[in-house]
Amino acid sequence: MNARVRVSGLACTLAATLVGGLSLLGCAASPPATFYTLRPLPAADGRGATSGGAIGIGLGPVTFPTALDRPQIVSRDGANGLVVDEFNRWGGTLQDDFLRVWSENLGYLLGTSRIVIFPSEVRYPLDFRVSADVLTFEGTPTGAAVLKVRWAVLDPRLEQALAVRETSYRQALRQGADRGALIAAMSAALGAFSEDVAAVVRGLPKPAPPTPSPLY
Repeated sequence: MNARVRVSGLACTLAATLVGGLSLLGCAASPPATFYTLRPLPAADGRGATSGGAIGIGLGPVTFPTALDRPQIVSRDGANGLVVDEFNRWGGTLQDDFLRVWSENLGYLLGTSRIVIFPSEVRYPLDFRVSADVLTFEGTPTGAAVLKVRWAVLDPRLEQALAVRETSYRQALRQGADRGALIAAMSAALGAFSEDVAAVVRGLPKPAPPTPSPLY
């Protein structure tokens, strides 16, 4: 009886060891995650330092769909499906990356370093504030990156809309492209959006400063 118990116990130990080994092998076989960030326009990425500028711009708030508010890169799979890529991720958050690159692009396009991202303390007068609701910013099954955004340029003193737009951008990926090509196409779509925002801001007169209250 004791011999049978010992043999049975040994078999259980060997089985547990085998299962544990297979589990470790499965973990070891999992590919490591790759991390990505958006890039600014090539000219903005390579420019020298800009000091000051003619206008002050506030950016934000910017909202994103909840489905994109995750570390994994998300792509569209058909009309209603999403692919959440566990092994290709954002280096930070997509929203922070979007704001960082958008501010770099606008700083270059408008020739100013006086750009502040909300919410943060404003240390100089602002001429305009740009808010945005990002509706879509992802890859598609047809091999493209799509950005759709509803945005407005406002007078920051009166919180009055000076221009309201809804624009869409589509950047095709090369055939057989990888995740790196998708992120490059997303960066290009954000660059095109930045150019449109800059063009609208340049075409607006600077809001008049508030009239000081009379002293009695």
